[in-house]
Amino acid sequence: MAERTREIRKPRKLLLGYLERISSKVFSDFPKQLTDLIGKQHGVYSLYKGNRLYYVGLASNLRGRIKHHLSDKHAGRWDKFSLYLVRKADHIKELETLILRIANPKGAVKKGRLPHAVNLGSELRAQVREAQEGQLTELFGAIERTQRQRKRSKTSQRSRGKRQPALAHLVKKRFKIRATHKGEAYEATVRGDGTIRFRGTFYNSPSGTGKGAIGRAVDGWLFWRFKDREGQWVRLDELRKK
Repeated sequence: MAERTREIRKPRKLLLGYLERISSKVFSDFPKQLTDLIGKQHGVYSLYKGNRLYYVGLASNLRGRIKHHLSDKHAGRWDKFSLYLVRKADHIKELETLILRIANPKGAVKKGRLPHAVNLGSELRAQVREAQEGQLTELFGAIERTQRQRKRSKTSQRSRGKRQPALAHLVKKRFKIRATHKGEAYEATVRGDGTIRFRGTFYNSPSGTGKGAIGRAVDGWLFWRFKDREGQWVRLDELRKK
């Protein structure tokens, strides 16, 4: 039997087209040409005063929105524009927020939030702290390490109490757990000793971590998920079944 050749699908492009640094006069001098070119397509746009970025926004009707800015509160504060036609509207809001947070344009009051993305800052700080501790051990030897271990032990007793972590007998090395609640994503780290680190705080149990994340009681074994050997994100409760 002849071997079937797999059809290689090219990834669909995010952007369909764009215009960059176009004079605002095109709206008054060549409105028909502009309408024929972009119609009422959706996407992201930016406004400039000279060569300086003034504003970034999104619109389901780019031409109409930019034209409106010629007479609203932004009137007279820009003279050039760029627009980017996006294939699907699904991620336009996130694209706008990303640009706002990076460019920080003068005319934008709100910079937007990234509710579906995990802020990795706290985990980076934790990993940097561990790396620094390793460097200190190399520089000052066992005495420095013993002092840190005693200090960490006292801190752990105050912050976690004397209860053994619920995951202590189920884990041997650190791994990530994730959860989503009302459209917001959460991520925590289960450490080798079974404690869970979430945004700089240590917890003894999945349920305590879940409550720390959403502010109310939750069954953490069902709330959190982890990646199993097959690469699937499954409920943390699966660990107890093994």
